[in-house]
Amino acid sequence: MIRVLLADDEGMIRSALAALLSLESDIEVVAECADGAEAVSEAVRLKPDICLLDLEMPHLDGVQVTEQLNRTIAARCVIVTRHARPGVLRRALASGAAGFMPKSRSAHEVAVVIRRVAAGGRYVDPEVAADALSDERPPLTDRELDVLRAARQGESTRQIAHTLSLATGTVRNHISTVLGKLAVESRQQAVLLAEERGWI
Repeated sequence: MIRVLLADDEGMIRSALAALLSLESDIEVVAECADGAEAVSEAVRLKPDICLLDLEMPHLDGVQVTEQLNRTIAARCVIVTRHARPGVLRRALASGAAGFMPKSRSAHEVAVVIRRVAAGGRYVDPEVAADALSDERPPLTDRELDVLRAARQGESTRQIAHTLSLATGTVRNHISTVLGKLAVESRQQAVLLAEERGWI
């Protein structure tokens, strides 16, 4: 029997998927969690074979849950998402996720992936994988990417300059160039876009 923990903040989706997976003769849903923090604590307590995690949840997202569980228990994690972008896929795989698939898949397809991952295999949705392979190189230079990484924490221009050992004016110029290249209005929007696309 494959013991599965489900984590999704949308109650209706979580309950429906749990009910459908419970119809499978070899799958037992041992926990249904509404957020990432609950998923971590329940997974540590129950030690399921598979953790099926929504990417976007309160407290901890699916990638953060996967990172924490890979450090504590041997559960294999499959991340499901509505927004199967290439950058998100790269983040998920870097966290140690064994599976990645869009929420648009049927319960039967989810069960097939659960069995595959429980048997030691990995699964990445083919369409998402193709998008990730064809995703172009970022239009930003390495130094511009460094500035965005430093800006992630909401640091001021002066703090970023200190962190990167650059002049404040140089950092301002880099930020201005980044905003122009990405066609966004703020540093925060630039950081979000770069994270989505897996550049930082």
